[in-house]
Amino acid sequence: MFRGFNCSIIGASHVKKGIVCQDSSGYELHENYAVAVVADGHGSKKHFRSNTGSQLAVESAIETVQNFFSDYERIANELPENHDLILKNIEKQVIARWRKKIMKHFSENPVRPEEKKQFTEEEFSKIPIESYYGTTLVSAVVGKDFTLGFQIGDGSLVAVFEDGETVMIMDYEESSPANITASMCNKNAPYLFNHFYTNRKKILALFVSTDGLYTSFGSDYDFLDYHTIIAGQLYDMQGFESSVVKNITKRTHFGTEDDISLSCVYDEKLASENIMVLRDKIEENKRKSTARKIRKSLGK
Repeated sequence: MFRGFNCSIIGASHVKKGIVCQDSSGYELHENYAVAVVADGHGSKKHFRSNTGSQLAVESAIETVQNFFSDYERIANELPENHDLILKNIEKQVIARWRKKIMKHFSENPVRPEEKKQFTEEEFSKIPIESYYGTTLVSAVVGKDFTLGFQIGDGSLVAVFEDGETVMIMDYEESSPANITASMCNKNAPYLFNHFYTNRKKILALFVSTDGLYTSFGSDYDFLDYHTIIAGQLYDMQGFESSVVKNITKRTHFGTEDDISLSCVYDEKLASENIMVLRDKIEENKRKSTARKIRKSLGK
């Protein structure tokens, strides 16, 4: 049986400035699959409704996945040979659904004077409505015999396998020029996604997070070790939730002091059966971390 968890914590810098949390997160569980999603609203001047944009992005991803997997057996059978085409279609529909949602929100909530006052008339006239709601998106789906994910913009997707191996299963490469973050509000958004599919190895847990979590760590090693540690706590969901929320809240005071969202879905049976495997892996990671620190101190 699949289980899940999500949280979105406002960044320390946003608290200081009186800015709302621009991250959103969610998950949904079904008998045969589960989906985890996070979105990071851009928050800069022209993206003044990005908190709403991120919420609608999470909704759009979950609804689109649910629509595609309504006939689970059919889509699961088609994925091995046609996963690239299926994922591209999912991505296009996520963007189309999101655009429909933001236009509905805009029609019901015209721009208020306080939103517009930071621009000149000329500046405001050049901003597309989609940009008001600009956001990134990271989504992951785990099924009985497959795992897939799709992402536009920054953020991370981490998989913990049943043997304790933990990897960033999809390395994000910036799709836009000049290091501009790819966004759901871009005109060519459907073509800016990265995605993956695998059916080779059983995944114990999938984690998706906004970039505020990654930037709170000093290295990829530390970031991945953190996910192994929290995967080892999944057998105790009540304790897990309070522990992770406390830790992430603390982490908003480090790094960029940005909002942090984390969403996870996991196989309850595998998490319970592999507690000792994960604990052994955690101890192994500690030894490797110590060795790295020693080599670094010796200049090696």
